[in-house]
Amino acid sequence: MEGYVGRSITEPMLDYGQPAAVFDLPDGRRAFQWSISSWGSVPIVSTDSRTSDGIHDWADVTRTRTIHIPVEETCLYTLYGVPRGNDWIVTGYRQPSFECA
Repeated sequence: MEGYVGRSITEPMLDYGQPAAVFDLPDGRRAFQWSISSWGSVPIVSTDSRTSDGIHDWADVTRTRTIHIPVEETCLYTLYGVPRGNDWIVTGYRQPSFECA
């Protein structure tokens, strides 16, 4: 987000599309927000161990199973801008939550 500071709001719009929300702040700035989702999965591993007597032949059997749990994360990115002519110039940004890149 820091790379957009000092540039036209058009730059992030070209990269991320139209903002999800735009609103004016009491100090004359405007906030532009993008809601960006990402998907992935988290592996869950379980192990099962048994000892069996296969007709007097003892064997230790270990079975490992991995399943993947789908995960979706939505992050809200905010850029602040001030008017300059017919454009808005980015003056700062709000850091998204810690989990968001």
